[in-house]
Amino acid sequence: MEKSNELIEAMAFHNQVLPEDIPKIDLYIDQVIQLFESSFAESKRHPEEKILTKTMINNYAKGKLFYPVQNKKYSRNHIMLISLIYQMKSTLSINDVKQVLNGINEKAAHQKLNLEQFYSSYLNLQQDNSEIFAEGLKRQAEEAAKQVRGLEDSEELERVLLIASLAHTSNLYRRAAEKLVDEMAEEVEK
Repeated sequence: MEKSNELIEAMAFHNQVLPEDIPKIDLYIDQVIQLFESSFAESKRHPEEKILTKTMINNYAKGKLFYPVQNKKYSRNHIMLISLIYQMKSTLSINDVKQVLNGINEKAAHQKLNLEQFYSSYLNLQQDNSEIFAEGLKRQAEEAAKQVRGLEDSEELERVLLIASLAHTSNLYRRAAEKLVDEMAEEVEK
């Protein structure tokens, strides 16, 4: 139980590109990268890990994951879209991310969507998700400890059970997200 609290604190749930962190002026690619590096620095698994690179951003642009930039500068909307891409790409394929954001991109490009309001809604959900996750992690850690109580090497077994349980939970969420993406694709085809 105590270890789950330490794990939760180390995970830096608060790391995010907030709307108030995004300058009111358009940014060049290097500035976008710096914004993400500073916003997500605490959430890196390894210090040398890159949060975002020029290649990644250029691939997102080529893949039309966000609408075209003007004069090699990224607007506030682009930065919010890149943040959404960054969050989704660790779970979904790039094609799935593109499918999910296609309608949002279209509306944002034609200013038929207040992207900042939508993005703030996403951040609110993300905060709620962090709280739900913390509660669930504590429950899973307690259950793993209970399952191995009294066994030899119980600390190692408890850790392995918790890792396996978390991986399973992650797969359940990924599969649910993929199912929703597939439903979106079917609706577009109709």
